[in-house]
Amino acid sequence: MNSSNTLSLKSIFRDFKEITKAGLAISVLFSSIAGYLLGFDAEHPFQLWVLLFLCIGGYCMVGASNAYNQVIEKDIDVLMDRTKNRPVPSGRMSPNMALFIASLLTIIGLILLYAINPKTAMFGAISIFLYTSVYTPLKTVTSLSVFVGAFPGAIPFMLGWVAATGDFGIEAGTLFLIQFFWQFPHFWAIGWFLYEDYEKAGIFMLPTGKRDNGTALQIILYTIWLIIASLLPMLGYTGQLFISPFAALLVFLLGLWMLFYAVKLYKSRTSKAARNLMLVSVSYISLLQLIYIIDKFLR
Repeated sequence: MNSSNTLSLKSIFRDFKEITKAGLAISVLFSSIAGYLLGFDAEHPFQLWVLLFLCIGGYCMVGASNAYNQVIEKDIDVLMDRTKNRPVPSGRMSPNMALFIASLLTIIGLILLYAINPKTAMFGAISIFLYTSVYTPLKTVTSLSVFVGAFPGAIPFMLGWVAATGDFGIEAGTLFLIQFFWQFPHFWAIGWFLYEDYEKAGIFMLPTGKRDNGTALQIILYTIWLIIASLLPMLGYTGQLFISPFAALLVFLLGLWMLFYAVKLYKSRTSKAARNLMLVSVSYISLLQLIYIIDKFLR
C-alpha cells in the first residue's frame, strides 16, 4: 500500500515536472535572478521576499506557458519522437487536467508577481499571452514564429530588473535586447539538428525552411548582433547597467567562442555542429549573466 502510494506520488511529481518543463523553467529562472541581482541598489535595496516571490511566481508563469503549449499541441506532440512521451500525448494526463494545472499556475504566478509590483505582473502576463496565443499557433504556419517567440523568451532577464526597481527603462531594455538576439542562434540550432522530427509535425523553425547556407549565415549574423548587444553596457549609455572594460573583454571572448561554433555550422552544415552550437549557446547566456553579476559586485 505504502509502496503503491509512493509510486503514485513519484509519477505525479514526474508528470508535473514534464508538463511544466522543469529543466527549462529553472534555466529561465536563472535569467530572472540574474536580472534582479543586477537591478537592486541603494535606492532599491535587496529584499529576500521579492527574490523568493520572483522565483516561485516566475516558475509558475513559465510552467503555465509550457502546460498550455502542451495542451494546444497535444496532437502534434504525438507525431514527434522528442515529445510523444509527454504526459498529455502519452495519455498519462488528460488535457483538462493539464489545462487546470496551467490555469492554477497562471493565477498563482500573477498574484505573486503583482505582489512585487504591477509592472512585473504585466510583463509576466504578456509573456504567457505571446507564447501561448501567438507563438504556439504560428509554429506550424511560418518560420517567423521564432521571431515572435523571441519576445516572451527575452522577458525573463529584464523581468528581474523590473522586479528589483519597479521600472522599465534603458537598463531593462538592454537586458531584453541581449536575450532577444540570443534566441535566434539558439533555437535555429535546435531547429537544425531536430529538423526531421519537426518536419513530421509540420513545424517551421529555420528561417529559409532548410538546413542550408542561408540559415547558417543568418545564425552567424544574429550571433554578431548578440555580441554587439552584450557589449552595450560598456559604453556608458545604458543608465545604471554598466560593465567594466575587463568584463567587456570577457564577454567579447565569450561571444567569439559562440561565433566560432556558428561558423563551424556554416562550414559543415551537420546536425552535430548544430547540437554543439546549441550547447554552447546555453553556456554562453549563463556565463554572460555571471560575468555581469560578478563584475557588479567587484567594482
